Amino acid sequence: MADIGDYHEQLRRDAHFLCSDKRMDTELVDRLVLQLNRVYPQILSDKEAHRFRDLKVPTKVRLAELLEHLRGKGEEACQEFYRGLHILAENVYARLPSRATRREAADPNGTNAVEVHPQRYVLNDRGSMFFMSCFGFVVGVAMLYYYGESETLRRTGPFLHSSAARLRKGAKDVFISYIEVG
Repeated sequence: MADIGDYHEQLRRDAHFLCSDKRMDTELVDRLVLQLNRVYPQILSDKEAHRFRDLKVPTKVRLAELLEHLRGKGEEACQEFYRGLHILAENVYARLPSRATRREAADPNGTNAVEVHPQRYVLNDRGSMFFMSCFGFVVGVAMLYYYGESETLRRTGPFLHSSAARLRKGAKDVFISYIEVG
């Protein structure tokens, strides 16, 4: 885990991240205060816990005061805060700046399995039904082109003219000229 005296410094470095992280909401801060109060009353007394759970004070302010209070209590209080954070909010604990520094220090070659979240590019926001209808239309035109005889193509002329009504101007011109020539 960590060296003796390390949690105090680690909490000092992580304090800004913890106070600015949106996942550190009122419920999580209250659960952390309750855990520290119930499990370790020597670290956080009932009176102190009541002060840090006061909903009249904004959560970020209460959290900043709690972190300062724990740093003032010493190494054991800081260690128990990290233990509680690890138990109650694994996703926040794993993303702490001090944890990232340790992972990098433990693996200087960079062979750690880093979780990559590629950006999702949306090329078309119209949905899958739009894609399927376009695909079906193209398949129908291809079938007419490859398997249609000239006689079949003449009979489908009015239908194909009305099908071209919703196409853009350039596509409509190409489609209608193909119908008339075919």
